[in-house]
Amino acid sequence: MRAARPPAIDALIWACLASTWFIWGSTYLVIKFALRGFPPFFMMGTRFVVAGGLLLGYTRAIGTPIPTLHQWRNALVIGVLMLGFGMGGTALAEMTVDSGIVVAFIAVTPLLVALLSLPFGVRPGRGEFVGILAGLVGVLMLTQGTGFRSSPIGLATMVLACSGWTLGSVLSQRKLPLAPGPVGFASEMLCGGAVLLVISALYGEHATLHVSLQAWAAWTYLVVFGSLIAFNAYMLLLGRASGGLATSYTYVNPIIAMLLGVTLGGEHVSGWEWLSAGVVLVGVVILLASRR
Repeated sequence: MRAARPPAIDALIWACLASTWFIWGSTYLVIKFALRGFPPFFMMGTRFVVAGGLLLGYTRAIGTPIPTLHQWRNALVIGVLMLGFGMGGTALAEMTVDSGIVVAFIAVTPLLVALLSLPFGVRPGRGEFVGILAGLVGVLMLTQGTGFRSSPIGLATMVLACSGWTLGSVLSQRKLPLAPGPVGFASEMLCGGAVLLVISALYGEHATLHVSLQAWAAWTYLVVFGSLIAFNAYMLLLGRASGGLATSYTYVNPIIAMLLGVTLGGEHVSGWEWLSAGVVLVGVVILLASRR
């Protein structure tokens, strides 16, 4: 008797994957451009508040009910973890570390997702364990490169950012579901963006409207493509696909981000850092290939 084939990935999932792979791969360099005119927490906070407000307005216009208080609470927790810690920490790290190196570090996310899923009874198989081990070795190698060794603060913020993003991703799948559909994504962006603006105020950031056209263009790109399109695509993947497939962007983003950083951003990536990123990606590929 012939074994049943696994269900095919539908067009919507493919579109979401393409968004997280290619759009997010470009956003790390765009964040670098935006930081030339905006302080990090203010830039990220306004980006998500504007995107979340636009998305919430759209959902209300088509008659979608607003989230319940319980769902707003979940959105606040997930927003603090994924956007406050995750994206805020990433922007802060990019103040001192090249964007290509930052995204190479972020490639460890699927490995962290596998580890943080252990308390929920999701245990990695032998192949997955090998992938996790290889990825963590690659990250340790990456921390010894010139980029992170010259910026301990950048390294610390990236550890915090990846931990927050990963924990938020796992909790949104297994413990703290958002309101269904785009209204849930909007509530998360509004809550996370508001927290980032509070951090901006506490951090003493002073925003100015007298920024360059390039910084405004970068900020607009982040709102429209990075938040409204790619971020919503990622949250949709978390709800409709496995954690491994949803986080598969992390082994495409480093290649795109490092190439864009070198060719368009004038960044320098050493041979050791390229090798380290390669080891991380090998670990991620082993992890994903070992899953059915």
